[in-house]
Amino acid sequence: MNVVIKVNDEIKEKMIEYYKDKRRDKVIPYVVFQAQEEDTVITLYESGKCMFQGTSADVDAAMWGTALENTKEKQEERKKEDQKYYSCNAVGSDEVGTGDYYGPIVVTACYVAKEDIPFLEELGVGDSKKIEDDKILKIAPQIAKKIQYKSVILTSKEYNEKYNKDINMNKIKAILHNKVLYQLIQEEKPNYDYIIVDEFAREARYYEYVADQPAIQKGITFLTKAEDKNPAVACASIISRYIFLKEFDKLCDELHMPLPKGAGKDVDTMGEEIVEKLGEEKLKEIAKFNFKNTDRILHTLIY
Repeated sequence: MNVVIKVNDEIKEKMIEYYKDKRRDKVIPYVVFQAQEEDTVITLYESGKCMFQGTSADVDAAMWGTALENTKEKQEERKKEDQKYYSCNAVGSDEVGTGDYYGPIVVTACYVAKEDIPFLEELGVGDSKKIEDDKILKIAPQIAKKIQYKSVILTSKEYNEKYNKDINMNKIKAILHNKVLYQLIQEEKPNYDYIIVDEFAREARYYEYVADQPAIQKGITFLTKAEDKNPAVACASIISRYIFLKEFDKLCDELHMPLPKGAGKDVDTMGEEIVEKLGEEKLKEIAKFNFKNTDRILHTLIY
């Protein structure tokens, strides 16, 4: 993560004092100093700009000022940009199930025409993570009747077969997004202004993930929090969640067990019960085996 802030002379002097024992020896043109605080590299420029790089960059930067992208001017620019992506004809895709130990991953691509937006607003369409499952079950069929969509379901068994050191979760997600987007656009030929995907990987990395696919959908716009910014992505989120819930219920019925969602402690407890009653192979059929839950489940069992 990179965060850039602008500091005045007073803050600059305070930073020089604070980081004096944490400076690197490296000399860089136009740089006052470069220092390291735990996992964050801090570079203070003579201009007063300061860059924080690392997993905790936002936390360290917040000590000294406001990120430039969060200034009032930037917020106004972002608001205009978001409106552009909201009121348009768009194809959007989103996934559900990647954070759940049990159950499938579902990815859906939807096409929403500008004239459909008022209908969706009346239903209260938004990010499925912010909508109760009862409402999802009610509004998803109405959305599905109104708009064009394509979905793909990847079972846990299929996920485990694909996942390895060369194919991680993000690559699997990218492949599934590419598949439904390409399928929807080729088969339905929608008149879209944008193709939008919630940004789970940088654009270049995303296309690296799908480079070996037989057909690749180009021209994607990657947005953070896209479910809140574009109705097509929001619909994709809701339909994906609806399908996930239905598939999850089938799995519970098949096992005659009320499986918990997510990846918390209750998931581990149920996993132990599944292994004891049905064996480790059954767990591998219904759960994403690379999750840390697996180690906890198998480690706590006594044979």
